[in-house]
Amino acid sequence: MADTTDTAPSRATPARRSSNGAARPRRAARARSDDLESQVAQLQSDLKTITSTLTRMGEDKVGEVRSTAKLRAAEIRDKGEDLIESAQDEFGAIEKQIKDMIREKPLTAVAGAVALGFVLAVVTR
Repeated sequence: MADTTDTAPSRATPARRSSNGAARPRRAARARSDDLESQVAQLQSDLKTITSTLTRMGEDKVGEVRSTAKLRAAEIRDKGEDLIESAQDEFGAIEKQIKDMIREKPLTAVAGAVALGFVLAVVTR
């Protein structure tokens, strides 16, 4: 009689095939998962690098703007001081002219002061 094990399909062989067949997709899925994880880690690293670069660039710009603002403020302050000094010089010159005129013509100065007082009195009523 014929041996049935030779002709009958063995159940163990398909099971091994299915376990090997299932293991390959699992390994491939794990490899893809590991690859995705490494890509995500690389992206996170790149984002950190970009963030630090942008932070440094922003700090540099802030420093530039701050120094420019300080320079402009100093220029404006210097111009203001020059204008004040110029105005003081002008008023000093006018004061000197008035004093000289009063010394030269005291009666005219007194008459002018009386007239100015009268005008102010009339205007403020």
